Amino acid sequence: MPIVAQSTETTDWVSRFADEVIEESERRAPGKPVVVASGLSPSGPIHLGNLREVMTPHLVADEIRRRGYQVRHLISWDDYDRYRKVPAGVPGVDETWAEHIGKPLTSVPAPKGSPYPNWAEHFKAAMVESLAELGVEFDGISQTEQYTSGVYRDQILHAMRHRADIDAILAQYRTKKAPAKKQQQKPVDEAELEAAEGSGAAAEDDGSSGSAGYFPYKPYCGNCEKDLTTVTSYDDDSTELTYSCTSCGFSETVRLNEFNRGKLVWKVDWPMRWAYEGVVFEPSGVDHSSPGSSFQVGGQIVGIFGGKQPIGPMYAFVGISGMAKMSSSKGGVPTPADALKIMEPQLLRWLYARRRPNQSFKVAFDQEIQRLYDEWDRLEAKVADGSVLPADAAAHSRAVRTASGDLPRTPRPLPYRTLASVADITAGHEDQALRILSDLDPANPLTSLDEARPRYDKAEAWINTHVPADQRTIVRDEPDTELLKSLDEQARESLRLLLDGLADNWSLDGLTHLVYGVPKVQAGFSPDATPKELPAEIKTAQRTFFALLYQLLVSRDTGPRLPTLLLAVGQERVRTLLGE
Repeated sequence: MPIVAQSTETTDWVSRFADEVIEESERRAPGKPVVVASGLSPSGPIHLGNLREVMTPHLVADEIRRRGYQVRHLISWDDYDRYRKVPAGVPGVDETWAEHIGKPLTSVPAPKGSPYPNWAEHFKAAMVESLAELGVEFDGISQTEQYTSGVYRDQILHAMRHRADIDAILAQYRTKKAPAKKQQQKPVDEAELEAAEGSGAAAEDDGSSGSAGYFPYKPYCGNCEKDLTTVTSYDDDSTELTYSCTSCGFSETVRLNEFNRGKLVWKVDWPMRWAYEGVVFEPSGVDHSSPGSSFQVGGQIVGIFGGKQPIGPMYAFVGISGMAKMSSSKGGVPTPADALKIMEPQLLRWLYARRRPNQSFKVAFDQEIQRLYDEWDRLEAKVADGSVLPADAAAHSRAVRTASGDLPRTPRPLPYRTLASVADITAGHEDQALRILSDLDPANPLTSLDEARPRYDKAEAWINTHVPADQRTIVRDEPDTELLKSLDEQARESLRLLLDGLADNWSLDGLTHLVYGVPKVQAGFSPDATPKELPAEIKTAQRTFFALLYQLLVSRDTGPRLPTLLLAVGQERVRTLLGE
């Protein structure tokens, strides 16, 4: 019996599931490692909706590890699934890939220019790399290897012997019309990435049914490699099976106890694996969990293999803000690798950890990412000063570390929006970026850009890949003399007050105080006056002053936060552009 380090994080969903899974595992397989599972189909880009299929059991498994138990997190790569369609927009792929529809994913060529041997390995590789960056430990299982090496031979023969029982279970649902799906309310400009789509469910194939009856097994054709086959006869005693291919006309007779070129259909394959691996916990997407779907039907079929259905919550969609509607059948769908280019792994882990599986949430690729980072930084501050709530502390802990240790982090995590502004203004000039960032806090200056990495690199990537060109910041080369000449005395005085205070306030805090203070001083108030002490007109005056500064510096009415922009432009250039 392991030593259990009792978690104090008892208020979050992860701890509650961990309690249930440990109890159920001890009931089913006392003394053995706890088994949780995920399934991913490398049929195309593995997107951020599919990531929920992995992160949900990962977080539960990690909590169980923290308590001293042995855990196996299986990721079943459904790379022996059929190739269903050619995804649109995938680089290196054209209409000629349609000739491979019906073959196993591992028999389909990788996109042109890929270093990987086949389609499945190409799309698997990016996900494996992302999972490593996210700190996800797992045991990967290739279903191609399992089936073609004969690992499941006994299970296949067992399913064929019990085909009538399987058929009877499936028949309960074939005659029922699926209930109309409740239309989920979708946020505007938000893609809903359905996790269920990526793990075998899309086929929802019941099996081969012809004149010879029902069979839960599909051979891949020995001539064209496609699964457009029908079993025409089978003998339980000899295991002699005859099939014909409707694609190429090929037929042959094989002995199933020696034949390794085919697989159980999805609704039988999934529960067979639950029993074979002893899976205790595996979540499922909304499509898997609806009446008559594979998770519900599998709960009955798993008994034929002597197993039990795993505990498994249904999980909701993952929304994407800042991108057009996407699906996993199309190229350009945002993947974990895309998210990790613009955000640190801690932030991405936190998004999945802080929401219960049945709650949807958004991964931001637009300006919303700055607000998410602000929220994350406030949480970090609360953790540091001890004012954080227990559930928030739990989500934070699961984001920054696993049972194996802390994830690598940015030594000086400066505000993301500040880093993005600096990266925007400096346009790749690292020496300029370091100069500006060092001025943020003159008492504790940055000595190397590496201190702000990788967060700085993520913010720079966001600016370069997700901010439209017309929203980028371009500092003027010359003063706007026409605008300067047209200013009234009040506007000129506001610029004089700012310029007079630059030298003494050249830091992020100092410039913040200065730019907000100029309109207060002009109105006869102290620069330290709080909003409660000021009339409403001061806010209007501040907005007018800010718009003037933006026009003179970047020829727009808005831009990065003014203190950051002033630091980025540099004191000498600011003085020139403001007409000194």
